[in-house]
Amino acid sequence: MSLAAPEPIVRSQRILVAGVGNVLRGDDGFGPAVTELLKDLPEGAEVIETGIGGVALLQELMAGCTGLILIDAVERNAPPGTVFLITPEVMEGEHVPDVHLANPDRVLSMAKTMGVLPDRVMIVGCQPADNMEELDQGLSPQVQRALAVAVAKIEETVNAWL
Repeated sequence: MSLAAPEPIVRSQRILVAGVGNVLRGDDGFGPAVTELLKDLPEGAEVIETGIGGVALLQELMAGCTGLILIDAVERNAPPGTVFLITPEVMEGEHVPDVHLANPDRVLSMAKTMGVLPDRVMIVGCQPADNMEELDQGLSPQVQRALAVAVAKIEETVNAWL
């Protein structure tokens, strides 16, 4: 009788594409608006919308993934509607008293500290036109026009990662 070496475990790739933001705060709804348009991603890519609560994103990261694309409105002092591809520098986490209120930066830090942050992380961000402080459903015209650019960048990134 010969003993064969066990077959290596092959982990399936899962790319998590997560839209974050508050649809009741104008351009802060960029992330959720983009997720609604992501219909043709290849197998292995999972699209979720996490709203503003950090716990939903953290739970998804705890389930495991090989890459994370986070979609969010980002303030970069650029013209409204500018789309950015950002590779974040994620630091070790700090204590967050209420993870329901954790912003994406804190969630990434907590995930890194917990050992569940994938090696590949990309933020697809868009410069908002409004201050996102007042209740206002709907995106500004500039950010609305940026949706197609963001979708194309996400599709390109997912295809490169899978």
